[in-house]
Amino acid sequence: MNLRAIVLAAGKGTRMKTDVPKVLHEICGRPMLWYVVQALRQAGVDDIFVVTNPELHPRISAFKAKAILQAQQLGTGHAVQVALGHLPVQEGGRLLIACGDMPLVQAELFRGLVGSLGAQPNVALAMVTVKMPLPSNFGRVVRKGTAIQRVVEARDATPQELEIDEMNAGIYAFDEAVLRDAVARLRNDNAQQEYYLTDTVDMLARGGKRIVPVIAGDHLHVLGINDRIELARARKEMNRRLCEQHMRDGVTVIDPDATYLEPELRIGRDTVIYPNTTIGRLSELGDRCTIGPNARLSNVKLGSGVTVSESVLIDSAIANDVSIGPFAHVRSGTSLDEGVRIGNFVEIKKSHLAARAKASHLSYVGDATVGERTNIGAGTITCNFDGSKKNRTTIGKDVSIGSNTSLIAPVTIGDGALTGASSVVTKDVPPGERVAGNPARPLRKE
Repeated sequence: MNLRAIVLAAGKGTRMKTDVPKVLHEICGRPMLWYVVQALRQAGVDDIFVVTNPELHPRISAFKAKAILQAQQLGTGHAVQVALGHLPVQEGGRLLIACGDMPLVQAELFRGLVGSLGAQPNVALAMVTVKMPLPSNFGRVVRKGTAIQRVVEARDATPQELEIDEMNAGIYAFDEAVLRDAVARLRNDNAQQEYYLTDTVDMLARGGKRIVPVIAGDHLHVLGINDRIELARARKEMNRRLCEQHMRDGVTVIDPDATYLEPELRIGRDTVIYPNTTIGRLSELGDRCTIGPNARLSNVKLGSGVTVSESVLIDSAIANDVSIGPFAHVRSGTSLDEGVRIGNFVEIKKSHLAARAKASHLSYVGDATVGERTNIGAGTITCNFDGSKKNRTTIGKDVSIGSNTSLIAPVTIGDGALTGASSVVTKDVPPGERVAGNPARPLRKE
């Protein structure tokens, strides 16, 4: 039988002061809703239904989940009523209910919740509770002895109830038939005039149904995000988890508090990451790399033994034993073969540099192909734009490009050729030729 989940994500997030739907705000490079959906899938949930508002509704397909529109936000109980109206009845079914603004919830908690629902006979509800520092806006769990009696929302609580430090996390696993019956009987006679899903707890307890608490070990795991301060707190916790995951796998992170990672990275063993480094967008790093300090890598693939110091790399592929930086910019569409050296204040764009080629200082190489062992002198520029389109520069192997050379594309420099310092190359240079001047001309042979 399928395990299904309803994710409550229709809240406007007014305290975020934003035009962006709250659950689309990013934590470590992913929308907070992405983490909730991922954890549910890892917990074995087959079908995920996200309750949305009109602004969020068209964006849900990106999460490979089903969207259910809650046109009016009349509370969590109303959101579940709307969702159940779209879900076919499943006899003997179980329904997880999660919050789209709780990105730190882990799959283990969802699995434990579902396990608790089925671990004992006749359990109608398993719910997550947590010890929370006071004061808190979470609903309080009111017990009678050891049994859960009800949940009272903070805004409806008495002063005595506000002193309770056991909170309702808003995460549930229901027997589906029990849930359908309970939400159909909800009323909105409360301070907000909303339909609270938490009222089902009182309803089930008074009806003699079994409610099993599942206690979260850390209140940060069920942190709900309502403003930018909580967003930053969640981002810090998620980044800590990501750094620790890679450290356990053999990566050295010198200072996790000053290293910024995203999910789904691959980082090889014995790689060292220095402070103020950001690595994101599905980057893959080989073994024994040295990254940083002050580096940013986005959607790059690095081989083993690569060094990147104080540089930016985007949408590029880097082979083994390449050295980059400091202060280099490797842009989209670049590939660097084994042993290439890119030095300080060098920019490479949409270019291929073959093995052991070098551009060590103050150069721009754009829309170019550079052969093996070729040396690009300081101050060299490939002049690739003619005012209407980009043109390519082709440089052969074992070429020496003199300092401050301007290569006016489209142009080809043959194998073993040489350009003198400050040359302006406007025509192709044959293999082995030596040229200099503005415009560059062949040097007289002695």
